[in-house]
Amino acid sequence: MSRVELHELSVRAGSTALISDVTLNVEAGTWCTIVGPNGAGKTTLVETIAGLRRPSRGSVSIAGQLVSSMNERERALRVALVTQHPIVPSGMSVRDYVALGRTAYHGLLRAPSVGDRQAVTDVLARLSLDEYANRDVVTLSGGERQRMVLARALAQATMVMVLDEPITGLDLRHQITMLELLQKEVHECGLTVIATLHDLTLAGQFADRLVLLDHGRLVLDGPSGEVVRSKELADCYGMNLRVIDVDGADVVIPVRH
Repeated sequence: MSRVELHELSVRAGSTALISDVTLNVEAGTWCTIVGPNGAGKTTLVETIAGLRRPSRGSVSIAGQLVSSMNERERALRVALVTQHPIVPSGMSVRDYVALGRTAYHGLLRAPSVGDRQAVTDVLARLSLDEYANRDVVTLSGGERQRMVLARALAQATMVMVLDEPITGLDLRHQITMLELLQKEVHECGLTVIATLHDLTLAGQFADRLVLLDHGRLVLDGPSGEVVRSKELADCYGMNLRVIDVDGADVVIPVRH
């Protein structure tokens, strides 16, 4: 089981503390979203979970193994990362881009196996990207490109996926489509998702639990409905927040003074 555990995690950049003493356990097959105002440390936290940053103190482990002890290939087999602004090279087909997610399985010097190629084909089908498979990546729309980036991460076939603002720049329909695709992977495949989202309404509707960060510190961790209705959430954002129920879903509305 791919449980993610953070123990007294701190990350510094020179003399600046970016993350301070965060302890967090994310159960396998659940969706945890990290929220908080700009500068709270959300991106730093997910990058550290994915192994892009090394802790100054404390640890991150996946299924009991320290991320800091893994080499690049070992990390790629355990955790997939979708960054906020992924690099998408021109002159590459969608299929070839998604196939990059299989590199950890066959290495850079060996050709993909039949199983690797089938895994890519399956992911393209799951995300309705079949018809774009031979298109140049730069010809895709924003929503299509985001699905392609998610497809590459899913092709890694890890049990943990870390996403930093995966719906940035998408219109409302594509935002919902992207989040529903991820939720399906959590429910049907047991994927563990750790994400950051600015939209508090969508964060509360799709995540099993929310983790509130402010100035690099964990302020609140709990079920989504409790966190979105908490005083701490409004305090961290420095404004009044009203939460209303719309057909059973919490909608967070900022209220001007």
